[in-house]
Amino acid sequence: MRHVYIRGTIGLIWLATAVLGILSHSFQMAGIYAVLGGAFLYSAFSLWKRERDGKGDK
Repeated sequence: MRHVYIRGTIGLIWLATAVLGILSHSFQMAGIYAVLGGAFLYSAFSLWKRERDGKGDK
């Protein structure tokens, strides 16, 4: 479960950085940050769902 929290936190940090990139008019970097944040959040969600359904490695 620790990995879910870490990936979720990193994903939220990347999304916050994307918002700051938009505010500073750096749209290309904001897009990259948004994609990275989405990837981390998707990874956290899929891992959480797999653990919840009991299909984890353990």
